[in-house]
Amino acid sequence: MKVRSRHFLPVILISGIFIFQPKKEKIPKLGIVAPIEQDSLIYASGFRMLGESVGKMLSPSIPEEQFVKNIERMKKAKCKVFICNIFFPGNTIKIAGPNVDEQRVLSYADTVFSRARRAGVSFIILGSGGARRIPDGYDIKKAQDDFAILCRKMAGVAARYGIILVLESLEKAECNFLISLKSAAEVVRAANHPNFKLNADIFHMLREGESPQSIVDAADLLVYCEIAEKQSRSLPGVKGDDFKPYLRALRKANYKGYIFIEGNTTEPNHDMPLSFKYLSRQLKEVYSE
Repeated sequence: MKVRSRHFLPVILISGIFIFQPKKEKIPKLGIVAPIEQDSLIYASGFRMLGESVGKMLSPSIPEEQFVKNIERMKKAKCKVFICNIFFPGNTIKIAGPNVDEQRVLSYADTVFSRARRAGVSFIILGSGGARRIPDGYDIKKAQDDFAILCRKMAGVAARYGIILVLESLEKAECNFLISLKSAAEVVRAANHPNFKLNADIFHMLREGESPQSIVDAADLLVYCEIAEKQSRSLPGVKGDDFKPYLRALRKANYKGYIFIEGNTTEPNHDMPLSFKYLSRQLKEVYSE
């Protein structure tokens, strides 16, 4: 008799009862925001994704010849340059408040998104504390409403190039506008565009004392996450911060994106591998609970 092979879901037989084994949850993978010149160290530390800055890699101020060299450098890197942050430079272009030149903003964004596509960069992170700082006493509701409209227009430009624009909440020390994940989520919802999403920056949440519940509440908007230690923005593991409450919130939110470390270090050879192992261990603890 010929026996035909069949595929079955894995089951366990206990006292005559079949119990289906649940599928293991996928643990978020780690990346790091660091200079592309440190690519070999980043790769050796365990990371496969890195983040760079718009100003260094994609800015309209970079001559075409230099930009082409940047593309070649990214192609040769062991780690993929997945995101670029610091979208708008300082105070030279305002994106919130009363002095916004919309056409200038959209023209700048068009060049950045076009170059991101050519370079294979998927996400542009919109923090830009200086560019979005509003005057003291300015109407916050008006600022949010106007900013949501501008972000929707920028997202429309991003869509033409297949790029996702990702809004980041900041802390008071860096900006006075959108200093909580909750308020940033309100802007993303108001803009209501598929190419405009949200970054859960756990470092800024820690500095502002924001609850992990804000991550759960914004679950449908999250596509990216950043992390660093609270006291001095050191890499995870240097001071030994416990991130598990926020990692549990990401798990509860069914977060599927990357977690990028964005911190400070004067000893990258020591801190990068330490941080990769330390954060990986906390993630494994949370996802095995």
